[in-house]
Amino acid sequence: MQRLYRIAAAALGWFTLALQYYLTMQGKSGAEAVEETIRFFGFFTILSNILVALALALPWLAPGSGLGRFFSQATVRTAIASYIIIVAIIYHYLLRQLWNPEGLQFLADTLEHDVMPALYLIDWLAFVPKGTLTPKSVPAWLAFPVAYAAYQLIQGAGSDDYPYPFLDVGKLGYDRVLINMAGLIVVFAGLGLILVAIDYGLGRGRRQEAR
Repeated sequence: MQRLYRIAAAALGWFTLALQYYLTMQGKSGAEAVEETIRFFGFFTILSNILVALALALPWLAPGSGLGRFFSQATVRTAIASYIIIVAIIYHYLLRQLWNPEGLQFLADTLEHDVMPALYLIDWLAFVPKGTLTPKSVPAWLAFPVAYAAYQLIQGAGSDDYPYPFLDVGKLGYDRVLINMAGLIVVFAGLGLILVAIDYGLGRGRRQEAR
């Protein structure tokens, strides 16, 4: 059951990324295509969906490899769960009202912000071993969003192009953006602690059932 679920979910995840990239690159060529590709991989949504697709695919595709073992770890899979949940939350509460996608773009938008987060959360709840995490795990999970935010500040200073409006220094200024970033890190940490608590509760429940 687990293997079949992950095969199907991973296939959909890679399809989602391929579809979004195809739509992004329509009409682009040469230097513009290179620039747009770099911008494509600058979205936290895309990076998080890539991590989700890797986490769903590698443990069954290459279980004995270093990456397969890495993405099989409960702490890694939980960190990715926190990233993709935040993607869904931020999109629904802060970004969805900013545009109105149609056709294939609506499909890609729904897959990457709704379907894949839900599928990955189901995988985390159903198939990831529980009861191994502690609050000490959470700080390490913050490394990715912190590094992402720092990178966007650096690249944005040179290009004046920011992937999300709440990171737009040109419009908001550094003070406001840094406050936004700090708030997001607090949200990531809070969600991480919630996932640790869920992990603990499910792990204790399953241990009691096994007795």
